[in-house]
Parts: sequence; structure tokens; C-alpha cells
Amino acid sequence: MSVAIVAMASVFSMIIKGDLPGRFVWRDEQAVVFLTINPITPGHVLVVPVEEVDHWEAIEHGLFDHLTDVARTLGQALKAGFDAPRAGLMIAGLEVPHLHLHVFPAYTLEDFSFAKADPDPDPAALDAAAETIRQTLRDMGHGEYVPE
Repeated sequence: MSVAIVAMASVFSMIIKGDLPGRFVWRDEQAVVFLTINPITPGHVLVVPVEEVDHWEAIEHGLFDHLTDVARTLGQALKAGFDAPRAGLMIAGLEVPHLHLHVFPAYTLEDFSFAKADPDPDPAALDAAAETIRQTLRDMGHGEYVPE
């Protein structure tokens, strides 16, 4: 008797497909960017490949290059939109088995700690942060990638 093993879609794949809600600020053929539900600082986003890839060190070079290009663009938008001196970038990858790059406005070294993540952020604050990012991206000339 053979048993078929069916892989379960990651929570991020469900968000990308629209099966779960997400506050998207960027979408192209290879990547999406949406706000995390546990932000370290306001404006904390996740850059996620549309393709399910678990480990960052196993990703195809061209796709990783694209993700980092998108992360760099988001970092510029976060610095401008939230008046931050730096944009933080981290790859943790333990909480969801789907590669994602954390990009967030960074004001101090302590902002690089997941212990600072807000476990219960105000939905209105998340909505406002998403709109700030979308408008900043439009102002920077990236409107074609900003979902409505």
C-alpha cells in the first residue's frame, strides 16, 4: 500500500493566494511584500518569494537577487516614509517554512531584536503604516508594483 504525501501550503502561500488576509505593499511576478502581524517597529514588512522556498541558502541565485533588490527598494521607502536613520534587514526563517526577508525602519541597535516585536499591534496602525509605505513607493516611482 502506498501513501501519498501532500505538502501543506505555507501560511505565506495562503496569504499570497488571498486565502488569508495580508496588508500588501508590493507585488510582482516573483515577490510580494506585506506587513508582518508582529512588527518590531512600525512599517516592518516581509519580502517573500511567490515560489515556496524554505531555506535562503538553497534559493536560485536570480530569485535571491530579485528579493534583495526589492528589499533594498523597500528599505529606501521605509527610511523615507518613517524618517528612520537606517533600514534593518534580517533573515530568520524559523517561524514559517517559507523564505522571507524582514525589512524594517531601524532607529537603534535594539530594533534588531525579535524580542521587541509587538504581539498585538493596533490594526489601524498597521493599515496606516501600509498606506505610508504604498504612498512612499508611488512617490519613488514604483507605483506599478503597489497593489491597490
